[in-house]
Amino acid sequence: MYIVIIAIFGLIVGSLLNVIIFRLKSGDKIVWARSKCLHCGHQLSAADLVPILSYVFLRAKCRYCHKKIDWQYPAVEGVTAVIFVLGYLKFLSPVLTVANLPAYLIFLFFSGVLLVIFVYDLKYYLILDEVTLPAWLFAFLANWLLGFSIFNLLLASLVLAGFFLFQFILSKGKWIGGGDIRLGLVMGAMLGWPMVLVALLLSYITGAAVSLGLLVFKQKSWGDQIPFGTFLTLATVVVLLYGEVILRWYLTKAHLL
Repeated sequence: MYIVIIAIFGLIVGSLLNVIIFRLKSGDKIVWARSKCLHCGHQLSAADLVPILSYVFLRAKCRYCHKKIDWQYPAVEGVTAVIFVLGYLKFLSPVLTVANLPAYLIFLFFSGVLLVIFVYDLKYYLILDEVTLPAWLFAFLANWLLGFSIFNLLLASLVLAGFFLFQFILSKGKWIGGGDIRLGLVMGAMLGWPMVLVALLLSYITGAAVSLGLLVFKQKSWGDQIPFGTFLTLATVVVLLYGEVILRWYLTKAHLL
């Protein structure tokens, strides 16, 4: 029963994340502006905004102008629901207690921020400071309240941001963007030390694998830009959920445990 409720909640939050992503791009007010079709500008009714179901019943077309609805809507809604359920299974199952609730709520906020960064970077090849800088401050304070030491969070944030800054300077901005540096701060504050290293390793492995696949299938050429923030955010979500398991597996395989 809890899983169903959380999945529905995830769908609703995913719909809100879509609004945030599109309005960050358009410059519209995030809170007060009414939802409208991106093509014809017609204001949407409640029946047009039911997560996933509206997309299906409308056959992926606007009710008013009949132009195609962006794939982003159902994708973000569905992924958000899945992540919220996975978070529930990690933080609140099998016993739901008040003591575990703060960590879960913070995870929900973290995952929402990471989804916004993921989609925005995937679509527009840009990581916005108005998202990453407030997210870093919130993540730092939230994890400090959960018991992380200030030194731990600062170390993780500065090491990863410094690593990206070194690449940025060395390549004169060709290997990595300035937004990735700020995202490194966010990852450090969300994950702490040493989990941030696990996320870094995962991001490079997945990034290399996907990039190789794109080259093989001729979707990209050597020198083409790759939105690296997508791999960083994906790795961060995975480590938030399964970081301890991954690290323990690695240390066991390396005979360090």
